[in-house]
Amino acid sequence: MDRNARVALLVSGLVAGMVGLSFAAVPLYRAFCQVTGWGGTTQVAEAEADRVLKRKVTVRFDASRAEGIPWEFKPAQVSQTLRIGETGLAYYEATNLSDEPVIGSATFNVQPAKAGGYFMKVDCFCFEEQLLQPGETVMMPVTYYIDPEMDDERRLDDVREITLSYTFYRNEDAEKREGLNAERYASK
Repeated sequence: MDRNARVALLVSGLVAGMVGLSFAAVPLYRAFCQVTGWGGTTQVAEAEADRVLKRKVTVRFDASRAEGIPWEFKPAQVSQTLRIGETGLAYYEATNLSDEPVIGSATFNVQPAKAGGYFMKVDCFCFEEQLLQPGETVMMPVTYYIDPEMDDERRLDDVREITLSYTFYRNEDAEKREGLNAERYASK
């Protein structure tokens, strides 16, 4: 094999590898964040905490919508103060303001980001896509607790307040998959 053919083969292999990594980057980054709590990513818990501490933390609730989703979305409560390890139940309210069914998906994080690895969700509306019919209003629950292991981390001694934020965006792929709003997607 001559030199030009080897260089072409090497460059082709590098390009193929880079394309493969670009497709794997988002799922790998998401998995990394979920395992480590990096960037305020919360954790998923199989059950409630095994102990409750005296230390209290106030959890504030925040809601926003991405451009393109015709919903009103807000927390049903401003905040809750719980002891670390105590299970909390909060609700978010969503209303579809359009005249067509809309599927939404929620992204989430907590601030300060360093507390993300200790914010445990037992159950959450954000685990699934949400379908709202025209004009429909739903109350969506999230069951959570702050992991008692947070109290063992000296770098988290200053955490007295955590903000749980959700952003809903329109999930057009799910709408197409479900055959909703065909006229909306006919020109796309």
